[in-house]
Amino acid sequence: MSSRALLVAGVLTAMTGGAAADASAQSNPVAVIETSLGSMTVELFRDQAPITVENFLTYANDGFFAGTIFHRVIQDFMIQGGGFTPDMGEKATRAAIKNEATNGLRNERGTLAMARKPAVDSATAHFFINTVDNGSLDHRSTDPRGYGYAVFGRVTDGLDVLDAIAAVSVTNQGPHQNVPVDAVIINSVTEQ
Repeated sequence: MSSRALLVAGVLTAMTGGAAADASAQSNPVAVIETSLGSMTVELFRDQAPITVENFLTYANDGFFAGTIFHRVIQDFMIQGGGFTPDMGEKATRAAIKNEATNGLRNERGTLAMARKPAVDSATAHFFINTVDNGSLDHRSTDPRGYGYAVFGRVTDGLDVLDAIAAVSVTNQGPHQNVPVDAVIINSVTEQ
């Protein structure tokens, strides 16, 4: 085979591999989280977290997140939202889902994960976005303290909005800590 033929074959192989990777990324659902401080586009990892992604999209498509707030903001940790209204009233949710923290995804900067209570399978609608790498939240063992928090997506556009939300002033409000002084409202979460 001539060197030109080898070069063409190499280019075609590279293009095919790239197309396969692009097709895989395109098969993941995408959602836009529109907030009072701007929007974030997120890719949702359906292959690794099918239960969690379906749960999140069901809440999104039902309009559940509209009018909720990021109610817990810790700048060098995460921002949490998806269940409280600006008056700190908690919305009624569906049943809790299985924790998919064993999926191998890590709680890295910009990833979305499910918030939960101490019980492993207690996540409902509340989610958080990591503002830094949080390896301590990853799955380490099967006991409740080490089970971890299920990552199910990543911010692909809007990290500046994540950082803007993380930088807001916070206070305590009743039993809740790290509540933004001025509410950061989730206007909508829309599947694209």
